[in-house]
Amino acid sequence: MKQRIYDERNDLWYTLCRDYYVPEISVPEENRPIGKWGRMHREYLNEQAQERLSLIIEQMKASEGVTEELKAANQMAWVGAMNSIRPRNSPHT
Repeated sequence: MKQRIYDERNDLWYTLCRDYYVPEISVPEENRPIGKWGRMHREYLNEQAQERLSLIIEQMKASEGVTEELKAANQMAWVGAMNSIRPRNSPHT
């Protein structure tokens, strides 16, 4: 099978991934000024996302028994549990 093919019907290139051809699609970058209100809204969204992340982490700590008592009794177990929780909430995983 070819690694890359072109489909004239829709003017797209496709790349072979395992047994399937996946279209090579990209989102165009948009570099227009968003202004004061756009920046304020972006900052608000970032704050809301951080608050939500903190809430989710606290809920996961409670459900998995990661407490301050565990931290005082066995710091390495606490660090391991926290290191297990954080990557599950990362947007880049």
